[in-house]
Amino acid sequence: MKHLIKITLVALVAISFVSCNKKSRPNYEYMPNMYESLAYETYQESAAFQNGKEGQLPAEGTIPRGYMPFDYASDTEGYNLAKAQLTSPLDSTQIDLNRGKELYNIYCGICHGTKGKGQGQLVKREKILGVPSYDDAGRAINAGSIYHVIYYGKNAMGSYANQLNEEERWQVVAYVLNLKAELEK
Repeated sequence: MKHLIKITLVALVAISFVSCNKKSRPNYEYMPNMYESLAYETYQESAAFQNGKEGQLPAEGTIPRGYMPFDYASDTEGYNLAKAQLTSPLDSTQIDLNRGKELYNIYCGICHGTKGKGQGQLVKREKILGVPSYDDAGRAINAGSIYHVIYYGKNAMGSYANQLNEEERWQVVAYVLNLKAELEK
C-alpha cells in the first residue's frame, strides 16, 4: 500500500511537469533579473556628474593614496636645487644596504654595472654607450642629485618613480653612495 501511494505521487508530479510544457508558448522564467539585468547609463543625469557627460574631478589639493608629491621640478633648475637641498629622510638605523644592493642590481646594474663603474651588460654589449663611473672626477653626485635622477631620469636614463616607492629609492641612493665611496678608495 505504501508503495502504491509513492508511485502515485511520483506519477502525479511527472504528469504536472509534462502538462505545463506547451510548445506554443515559452516556459515561465523564475527570477528574471538574473537573466536580464537592468542597464544603467554610465553618466546619467545626476548631480554627481558634470553636464551628464563626465565624472567629478577630485577636490583641489588632494593627492592619491600611496603617492607623495615631489617638490622639485624635472628640469636642470630642479636638479640643482635637489642637489643642494635634498637629504635622505632615513637615519643610519633605517638604511639597509643589502636591500639597496638587491634593488640596485634589479633596476640599475644592467646599465651602471654591479660595481658602479658604468660597465653593465647593456654597455658591454654596446646597446647603450656613455654610462659614466660613479668615481669620475667631473661627477659630483650626492643623495639629492641621485634621488632626483631616479625620480625623473636624466639624459638617456628614464624615470624609475613607478618601479620604486619612496623608501626603496632612498635605499638605492644609500647603496649608490656606498658604491661611490668604495670606488674612490
